[in-house]
Amino acid sequence: MDNAVEMRHVCVRRGGREILNRVSWSVDEGQRWVVFGPNGAGKTTLIRLLAGRMCPDEGKIGVLGEDLGQTDPAQIRSLVGLSSADRDAKFPSPISVLDAVRTAAYGVSVSFRESYAAQDDSRAMRLLADLGISHLARRTFSSLSSGEKKRVGIARALMPNPEILILDEPAAGLDLGGREQLLRSLEELARSQSAPVMVLVTHHAEEIPPGFTHALLLRGGQVFACGPLESVFTSERISSLFGMDLEISRHGGRFSVSARNTENMPGR
Repeated sequence: MDNAVEMRHVCVRRGGREILNRVSWSVDEGQRWVVFGPNGAGKTTLIRLLAGRMCPDEGKIGVLGEDLGQTDPAQIRSLVGLSSADRDAKFPSPISVLDAVRTAAYGVSVSFRESYAAQDDSRAMRLLADLGISHLARRTFSSLSSGEKKRVGIARALMPNPEILILDEPAAGLDLGGREQLLRSLEELARSQSAPVMVLVTHHAEEIPPGFTHALLLRGGQVFACGPLESVFTSERISSLFGMDLEISRHGGRFSVSARNTENMPGR
């Protein structure tokens, strides 16, 4: 498989229920994808597969040329950076922001007896600077705001220089100011030619940063639509996806959604 990600007819079942049902999806180098859909659509399961945290019940998954069913999952995980609220919550207290990032070079979350090279320190500091938080390097992670913690989590996910970066609802729980600061950082990252393939998971259109190129819409564990962002993220498709009469608008590269007429739902 030559694509960065190649899923073919992937199925995942739990308790007799289809979590993912024959999902096929291809991601090429240089693309920035949004995985979008309502709660229960299968988004979390999809990214756990992509990150090598679980295997499908049926189908094939190739990640950077490696077959998920025939490769050590640890090898896949070394190639895929994952930033999520669950992972951020696992940092011990107290740990400095710098250690929270540079420990990722060893795949651990606690600094113990590791000996960090000068390039580890410089890379960690550069990532913090790229995300606008280098001034927090000596602070304890637990003392940060929610938005600052999100950016530290992204820096940590980037520390091992992954070829794919997964951002699992990075703006969830942030106030307006924290969200806008984070999305500005993600826009800069998405527009950087040196950034890895990016996959952002969300169910809020306003949390899609400019610079993202493609969208995968999920509903009920199935692919609802897939392709370039402009052709997939339309009022008609999103209305059908959520079963409401919705209008999508875009200003300055950012999306917003509003209900047009809740009495005229598709299919009624």
